[in-house]
Amino acid sequence: MAHTSLYITPEIKLSVYSDSFSAENVVFADHILIWFLEGETKIITPAETLIFSPGDIYLFPRNTVAAIFNMPKSGRPNQAVVMHLTVQRLMAYYKGKEINPAEATGKIFRFRNHPLLQSCMASLNPYFEIGEQLPAEIADIKIHEAIAILRNIDPDIDSVLANFEEPGKIPLSGFMEKHYMFNMDMEKFGYLSGRSLTTFRRDFKKAYGTTPQKWLTQKRLELAHRFIKDNRRRPVDVYLEVGFENLSHFSYAFKKQFGYVPSEVL
Repeated sequence: MAHTSLYITPEIKLSVYSDSFSAENVVFADHILIWFLEGETKIITPAETLIFSPGDIYLFPRNTVAAIFNMPKSGRPNQAVVMHLTVQRLMAYYKGKEINPAEATGKIFRFRNHPLLQSCMASLNPYFEIGEQLPAEIADIKIHEAIAILRNIDPDIDSVLANFEEPGKIPLSGFMEKHYMFNMDMEKFGYLSGRSLTTFRRDFKKAYGTTPQKWLTQKRLELAHRFIKDNRRRPVDVYLEVGFENLSHFSYAFKKQFGYVPSEVL
């Protein structure tokens, strides 16, 4: 995966994928404001599948789990401007402001071609072009401008940006059914469900009677089987979406589970 990131501050970068195709699973540690410039990107979250084209602007809340598939078009790289809205930055911004944020819902916010946001993000392009760091005082202005525009566009966005709580403990069964297809380590499964790694493993064994890895493998293979059989999708187009890292491991596990290779399902 040929990926480069040109940072003009620790919180603002130009992300460029030059391969014909790339895929990764991520958990956003910060709120992420993204302006897509070139190429096509498919992002799968537990709640929905989104297709992004040039001009799209989205805000992904902190702790959003996603599988990201980048597809450059017409020989051009996949490019996006990315702004991290960190907890530290937002706590400083909201300090002294009277707000009554509602409970966060994990909603992903879309602002396609919004002129104010587009102008704000486009004003960063000259710094990417000359390859120089953005002075700290200008970075402060740009990030505060972006936050103020977001709040002006959607007053409900405070429920996301001003929520600084860590994930609380939630029922494990519902959480796992929504997240098993994402390739995360056990610590991250534990954190997002509001548990330490030890507590996560203990609660999982109690709920499912097996280890997380065995359960995850079986669930991912069953989902892959449905995709291939019912949706007539090729194994090469499926294995990443269901949480496997490479095709050979997926094919080996699939045959071990079902007694035949994935291509025999078609």
